[in-house]
Amino acid sequence: MRLEIGNFYVRNIIFGEKLSFESGILTINKGEALTYIRADERITEAELYIAKPGDPIRICPVKEAIEPRVRPDGRGVFPGYTGDLERAGNGTVHALKNCSVLVVGRHWGGFQDGLIDMSGEGQKYTYFGQLNNIVLVADTNEVFEQREQQKKNDALRRAGHKLAEYIAQCVKELKPEETEVYDLDALIRRGEDVEKLPSVVYVMQPQSQMEELGYNDLVYGWDMNRMVPTVMHPNEILDGALVSGSFMPVSSKWSTYDFQNCPNIKALYREHGKTINFLGVIMSNLNVALEQKERAALFVAQIANTLGADGAVVAEEGYGNPDADFVGCIVALEDAGVKTVGISNECTGRDGQSQPLVTLDEKCDAIVSCGNVSELIELPPMEIVLGELEALGRDGLSGGWAADEKLGPSVREDGSIIMENNSMFCGDQVCGWSPKTMKEF
Repeated sequence: MRLEIGNFYVRNIIFGEKLSFESGILTINKGEALTYIRADERITEAELYIAKPGDPIRICPVKEAIEPRVRPDGRGVFPGYTGDLERAGNGTVHALKNCSVLVVGRHWGGFQDGLIDMSGEGQKYTYFGQLNNIVLVADTNEVFEQREQQKKNDALRRAGHKLAEYIAQCVKELKPEETEVYDLDALIRRGEDVEKLPSVVYVMQPQSQMEELGYNDLVYGWDMNRMVPTVMHPNEILDGALVSGSFMPVSSKWSTYDFQNCPNIKALYREHGKTINFLGVIMSNLNVALEQKERAALFVAQIANTLGADGAVVAEEGYGNPDADFVGCIVALEDAGVKTVGISNECTGRDGQSQPLVTLDEKCDAIVSCGNVSELIELPPMEIVLGELEALGRDGLSGGWAADEKLGPSVREDGSIIMENNSMFCGDQVCGWSPKTMKEF
C-alpha cells in the first residue's frame, strides 16, 4: 500500500476575496467559508479567526484540531465520516502543513475541551501553539447537552472536518512543495535483509470507553467501542481513517490532527529496513468492564504473535480507567514473549507524590512518561481570548474549577488563570510530539 502526501507549507494566513494558496500564503474568503459552515442548520453562531505563533491570543474551550487536506481524485478525506466509505491509505492526498483548523465553543465547554496559548509561557504546553491556526468559534442548537459535563459536540466537530476539507480545495490541483511517501510491503513479501531485523508492531489504544454512541473515536466512521482489536495498515491512520472523539480529559486526547500526522508511526517508518522490520499497527481500544479489558489484551497478544512480532510499542489515549487496559496489554504482550515499551502520561497529583498509573505490574519495566496531567500551571492574562475563558471554571473542564479552598477560581478577575495540565489541549502529546524530558533531583 503506497500513500503519497503532497505538502504545501503555510507561512501566513489572511482573509481576502478568494480562497487561494500562493507563495506560502493561504487566503480565505471568510464570508464564503462561514456560509459553507452555516449550511448545517444546527450551527446557530459562527465566526472565523486567525491565530499565529506569537499572537497575544488565548483559545478556550478547544474541542478539535484537523489538518486541512484534499484528495486530487475527489474522494473524501475522512471516509465513512465526511465522505463515502472507501479504503484509506492508498493514493495521493494534498495537505496544508504548519496549519490546523481549531474548533472552539462560543459559549459551552466540557470535560473533554481544553486551552491553547499562542504566545507567552503557555505556548509551550501544546503543539498547536506552534501552528498557523484557522479558528472556528461556533455554537449550536444542541441545547440538550449544553450543561452536560460530557458533550458529543457532533455539529461542531463535523463543521471543523468539513471546513478543513473546504479550505484545502485551494491546493487540489497545485504541485506540492514536497511529497512524503509511505510504502510498506505486505508481510509475506519482504526481503531477507528486512526480515532478519527485529519485527516491531505499534499498538494504538484510542479512546472508546463510552458505551453510548457519539463520544468515542471513530475508525472509518465506526464507533470504536463496537470493535475488538484488529490489524491496520499504518497508512490508513495517516490518511484519515481515524477521527477523534469527544471524550476524555483533554490533555490526554488525540485530535484528528494527531492521527493524520502521528509521529510515532512516522518514526517507526523511518527505521523500517534500517534497524527494525515495521509490521504495522494493531488497532486496539479502551474499555470499561474488566472482562472487556482482558479480551482486548488477549486479542492484541494473539495478533502480535501471529504477525511474528519481536517487539511492540503501546500508546494509550487517556489515563485513569484506561491505565488498566494499557498495563494489561503490556503484560499480555510480555507474557507472549513480545518485548514491549509503553508510552503514557501520569497522574501523580499536584504534588507529584501519587501513584503514576491506576494499576502497575513489574513487567511494565520500559515506559516512556509524557508528564503529569495534574501539574499546576499558572498563566498571566492574555490580550485576546477566542471563545469563552469562563468555560475553564464554569463548565468543569478536566483541569479547571469554579472554586478551590486554597487556590481560588481557575479564572481570576484580571484574566489570569491557574489550572492543571489536564486542561491543555492535547498537551501530553502521547502520540509522539512530546518535547518533555526527565530530570533527577
